[in-house]
Amino acid sequence: MRKLIPLLISVAPIPALAQEAQQIVVNAPGGTIDLDEARGLDLAAIDASGRADLGRALERAIPGMTLGEAAGNPWQATLNWRGFSAGALQGMEQGLAVYLDGVRFNQPFGDVVLLDLMPDTVLVSAQVNDANPVLGRNALAGSLLVQTGDGLSLAGLKAQGDLDSEGMVGGAVSYGTGTAQSNLLVAFEARRDAGWRVASPSKLYRAFAKGIHQGDGWGVELSALGASTDLTGNGVAPIELLDAKYNAVFTRPDTTRTRFARLIAAPWLATGDTGRLELRAHWQYLDRRNANGDLADFGACDANLARLCVEDDDDGFSDPLFSGGTPIAADAAGDDPAVFNRGKERTHAYGATLQWLDVHETAIGPRRIALGGTWERARTRFGAQTDLGELEEDRSVEDLGLPLVSAGGAILPVDLVTRLDDVALFASAQIPLTRALSVEAGARYSRNRVVMDDRLGTALDGNHTFDRFNPSVEFDYALAEGIHATAGFALTSRNPTPAELSCADPDAPCTLANFFIADPHLSQVTATNWHGGINAMGKAFAWRINVWRSQTSNDIRMIASTVRGRAYFANLGHTRRQGVEASAEWRRDGWHASANYAFTDARFRDAFTMSSPSNPAADDEGAIMVRRGDQLPAVPRHALNLRLAREERSWSAGLTLRARSGQYLAGDEGNDNPRTPGYAVFDLDGAVNLAPGIRLVAQLRNVLDKRYATFGTFSEVDEIDLAEAPGAENPRAYAPGAPRRLTVSLRAEF
Repeated sequence: MRKLIPLLISVAPIPALAQEAQQIVVNAPGGTIDLDEARGLDLAAIDASGRADLGRALERAIPGMTLGEAAGNPWQATLNWRGFSAGALQGMEQGLAVYLDGVRFNQPFGDVVLLDLMPDTVLVSAQVNDANPVLGRNALAGSLLVQTGDGLSLAGLKAQGDLDSEGMVGGAVSYGTGTAQSNLLVAFEARRDAGWRVASPSKLYRAFAKGIHQGDGWGVELSALGASTDLTGNGVAPIELLDAKYNAVFTRPDTTRTRFARLIAAPWLATGDTGRLELRAHWQYLDRRNANGDLADFGACDANLARLCVEDDDDGFSDPLFSGGTPIAADAAGDDPAVFNRGKERTHAYGATLQWLDVHETAIGPRRIALGGTWERARTRFGAQTDLGELEEDRSVEDLGLPLVSAGGAILPVDLVTRLDDVALFASAQIPLTRALSVEAGARYSRNRVVMDDRLGTALDGNHTFDRFNPSVEFDYALAEGIHATAGFALTSRNPTPAELSCADPDAPCTLANFFIADPHLSQVTATNWHGGINAMGKAFAWRINVWRSQTSNDIRMIASTVRGRAYFANLGHTRRQGVEASAEWRRDGWHASANYAFTDARFRDAFTMSSPSNPAADDEGAIMVRRGDQLPAVPRHALNLRLAREERSWSAGLTLRARSGQYLAGDEGNDNPRTPGYAVFDLDGAVNLAPGIRLVAQLRNVLDKRYATFGTFSEVDEIDLAEAPGAENPRAYAPGAPRRLTVSLRAEF
């Protein structure tokens, strides 16, 4: 560990170690916490695939990390690790805390992580940590710490233009200038992607700026991030439809428009010879709007055939629909009534982290102390409505402009304001006990409050408070020169989000696009984590082996309702996730070879019954039985990455293998159906210098054009005619992996 500390501390002078203390890189609460177990990516790794792509880089380099595309759009991908996730979709097993430049990047309303807002072009490092309570709420499985560069690390004028074989075109430009004392970086990126699936266009614009100034014993960092994205994520499709036409979508549209801005101010002041006091304050604004067309269980009312009703649990039509107080005619949407769901979310958030950091070199090794606190406040206004739609022959849904309300409450508009306050105190210390042995201990106390105000009534009103104290301890022992062993324990927790608390009533399920109807209480998710490992670092060869276990209580899971397209959240007992991760890397004379493998065993520890009406194994009430020991869905048990690369002065080339075993489908918690097929996909990349400062870069993804799935669930395929696959009846639906795709980039640096 002692050898790793200098690599993860940015050193710019002030006397001896005092100078290092002033330059500690603070990318999360606790500073350089838990470094011995961290897995890191540098700028070259993030930028290795033709264009900077954090998600793909993490999937290549981190054992067990899998990039899922349940939304059907690579810009809305989900990071899956150790049976937890960080992504844009509500209902996934969110369990990773993500920080960008020391500020939490999980959005406060639903804890989702929006990778389309991440400024890939200016990222210089990423670090994945084991579970540690000091790193904040929702760090059940661990945390991802991402750092942008500055005018010194990304100096000069850089420009890049990209295009690919599926219609994506875009580019980025950045300019960095200055010295270690004062520097400035500005960057802008724009992309338009036609999408390889039918009717799936996307466009992204991202801008970033950072300025740094350092004085004698003080400094300040200011940064700004802005993003505007319009994404189409048409999700899973029935497997028989994919067999007939691999780029087909089931129903559409499913669009998300996002506008985002964030400002960070981080002044710091040296305290003594080895310490530093830092304040990292932030403000952010998020505006998201969703539009989703879907099938509907509507039909002529049993009591009045001239009016339109919602199907009830007994397969009858007894819940009449209204628009503006007027009953909806049975033929208002023709022969194929559908729904068009609209949602809008607007969040203002601000907060700060204040911490004192001290790094002191003792006779037997470095001693590090961090003490601090964080405070965050967020206000979100969410509105949603369901309009009557008409299903067209191409399975698109036309919005007929009639907002729906059902007499029985199955369909209601939503206007909700939520306020979140989160306060926490934390402490962390790394203390050398001998020249070979050190201990790292940490603790965090947090108090989280969520207040909900229903602007249309009182059904959504609520006031929830969560308190929690979580400790951790880890020991690090130097077995020999360059070989270290670690073992640790940590308690972590996740609070229910406002989005989950607003959709937790099985008698009032909410639309999958909107997620808000009622307000029963949900309990905190708590996790007990153990980990141990050995790593060795040599001049040409390095390897590591880790074992881990995470036992959680009160997991929050999304459960499908018997009403089509609706679901609710609930606490479901205990789960146990455990596994082994191994990696090795070799470099010599321009050659680079690496391999990493992860085995993940994720199982339910309690038996329960849950609703999954589209599951073929469900009973007449749409319920399935989950037994103790059944595996969690959407978690591949085996993950393997291999890479071989060669780098010369004027060119480079590399071949990467990504292989994953099959996974149970979401909605098949009882493991009653076959898994998705396993897959192995090859990617090829290369670069050549055309002239000084000019470089041509290319990547060919999925070289063998393999058809595979990164996620699976069930759909009601027998309720709609598929022109491409007449008579289709298999309810299995997959998120198809992208076909062979060539991306070419031209880069210039001055």
